[in-house]
Amino acid sequence: MTSRKLLLTFVTRAGTTQGNVAIDECVVAGWTGRDQVALEKHIRELEELGVKRPATTPIFYRVSASRLTTDPAIEAVGAASSGEVEYVLLQHAGRLWVGVGSDHTDREVETYGVTVSKQMCDKPIATTFWPFDEVAGHWDSLMLRSHIVENGARVLYQEGALAGMLAPADLIARYTNGGQLREGTLMFCGTFAAKGGIRPAPHFDYEIVDQTLGREIQAGYDIVTLPILG
Repeated sequence: MTSRKLLLTFVTRAGTTQGNVAIDECVVAGWTGRDQVALEKHIRELEELGVKRPATTPIFYRVSASRLTTDPAIEAVGAASSGEVEYVLLQHAGRLWVGVGSDHTDREVETYGVTVSKQMCDKPIATTFWPFDEVAGHWDSLMLRSHIVENGARVLYQEGALAGMLAPADLIARYTNGGQLREGTLMFCGTFAAKGGIRPAPHFDYEIVDQTLGREIQAGYDIVTLPILG
């Protein structure tokens, strides 16, 4: 089993702590929409790119924890990869935490092997996390949002409230068969359809916003394209 150590910041109402956290298991949950109409829209969106329908919804892909990164840039082979904003869950120090990340994926590989495509690209996450119990009471109002740089302009790419996604307890129960996430596990928990369709960009910004408590977690990264030489 691979492990990844990242310097993370944990922000609570009582204060802020920081430390190097070992993440032993990374899971990408796919097709996690609570709204079946929106879920079907995202499935069709991917079908247009040649991606087959999932065998089940939701579905859980294992990804090497070494793919996780907090760096301001990633490298991707070819120009067919793109990001997608997701809320992430982290089981750490006996507590469940909430953050935000980007399930950056190679879209060409995705057309013939979704599981393989999830392993092809680094998975950026923001360094800041909130305790789940501090947002559980207003969970559905949390917002996910992403922007891309397109033709030199910053463009809204994805946006939606977490009311449209399966709740953490539901996702975790489905993944663990009714149990809890193991210590050191990080889970990406699904995304929203892209405005204008899925497409690559040289820069991707992503955020989760808590309007109730007046706070947000933001991050972004550049995508450096490596050449395909045959």
